[in-house]
Amino acid sequence: MKAGNKNRKHDSVQIEKDIPGVPVAKNDEVIIDIIGMNHDGEGVGRAEGYTLFVQGALPGEKVSVKVLKTKKQYGYAKLLNVLKASPDRIAAPCPIYDKCGGCQLQHLSYEGQLAWKRQHVVDALERIGKLNVASSMGENHTSELETVQAAHHAGNSEAGNHVDNKASSASLHEITVLPTLGMAEPWRYRNKAQVPIGVTDGGLVGGFYARGSHRIIDMETCLIQHDKNDEVVTRVKAIARRFGISAYNEETGRGLLRHVVVKVGFRTGEMMLVLVTNGEEIHHVEEWIAAIRDELPSVVSICQNVNTRKTNVIFGDVTRVLWGSEVIYDYIGDVKFAISARSFYQVNPVQTEVLYGKTVEYAGLTGKETVIDAYCGIGTISLFLAQHAKEVYGVEIVKEAIEDARVNARLNGMEQVTFEVGASEDVIPRWKEEGIEADVIVVDPPRKGCDPRLLETILEMKPERVVYVSCNPSTLARDLRVLEDGGYRTVEVQPVDMFPHTVHVETVVRLTRM
Repeated sequence: MKAGNKNRKHDSVQIEKDIPGVPVAKNDEVIIDIIGMNHDGEGVGRAEGYTLFVQGALPGEKVSVKVLKTKKQYGYAKLLNVLKASPDRIAAPCPIYDKCGGCQLQHLSYEGQLAWKRQHVVDALERIGKLNVASSMGENHTSELETVQAAHHAGNSEAGNHVDNKASSASLHEITVLPTLGMAEPWRYRNKAQVPIGVTDGGLVGGFYARGSHRIIDMETCLIQHDKNDEVVTRVKAIARRFGISAYNEETGRGLLRHVVVKVGFRTGEMMLVLVTNGEEIHHVEEWIAAIRDELPSVVSICQNVNTRKTNVIFGDVTRVLWGSEVIYDYIGDVKFAISARSFYQVNPVQTEVLYGKTVEYAGLTGKETVIDAYCGIGTISLFLAQHAKEVYGVEIVKEAIEDARVNARLNGMEQVTFEVGASEDVIPRWKEEGIEADVIVVDPPRKGCDPRLLETILEMKPERVVYVSCNPSTLARDLRVLEDGGYRTVEVQPVDMFPHTVHVETVVRLTRM
């Protein structure tokens, strides 16, 4: 809907200069139709052909908004009123949802979230990867939204350099993108809480950062955290206040307690508490440990991590055990994992089992295959694959992660798994020179996607199958285009909802060599 002049209103003082050719300016109030949602979960609308992104607005809605900021190609607006609501709009159950930046989609029904996440993947595959996705019933695909998103990505690209339209034409074969695999109970799924500690009105507080800032919202309950994590954080804050423990101040660099990190084993019930401190010495440390042990019997490990740097990074380099065990244990499926204070471990163990189960399925293992797991981390996918393969080779650039992976392999008595430290693009070619030929290569890269040299290595290795596990649809689509152009065919794509009520979506992709 075009914004008519009768709906447009300037404040008496125009703070921001109008941009030539842009039909709205800061503080204008307009009525727009929301035609889609971008990768940040913001509603996408048009005012006289100009794109506006609106936090809290949903596709299919008619809303009144106030313009907050304008750029040449797009701007941002604040939602004032919903004039026509989406049937998928619900009341967010979290009382601080509008303040906290942890979740972005609680106002969208869970069925709506799953449908949007699938469409988010489809849009990236088609727009960035130039892939031909088979249509499905109920698909709400809008070519106008594609144009809007393309304009937005031109100034804010997650995928880096997009595929050159002249260099790559769209794939002719159709790719199946399955419905998103969601959770039966999409709450209380996180096994790890990382809570920043600070000072508000002179008192110690701990919670989550307000959306778009480093102002801490004090909170006692987070609906996506395991309830035991909430309990530990609440008790630890109370104990800290009781003993007069000072909270870290980001501006001055003073104060002791920076973060409280809590981990829980879903299957074992074991809990670890990590106190991240701005200095070595903890006042009343013995009394504090005694109080935690007395009030929180599930905690079997209390650690201290020292971080004295002025940084947003949570952990410092030094970690020590104050009391109890150095690790806690948990299971994903039948595989047991040792989790230390610094270990990376998937935060949603229920959906991790779903994700890895699909990875094993797409790998097509019969027990005779040799598999390479690039970006293997602490060996979670590698050990899952090893239950069904002849041999598995895992490579990871982080030394500590490989040490954890080897511990986990020994823990499960898996001798058919080999782990090595290094960059995949360096280690895998050397393995090939040593006579190691992979039937399947699995990649699970960070958000930036695969290193271009790793993609070249895969094309040179020519495994029969590639399984790509992705946390970023944009870089996934970019990398799939490279693999397609190199002789692979994308067969099936399975989105998995690892992080309900957030904009994040994991995806597993099966590729075969043509």
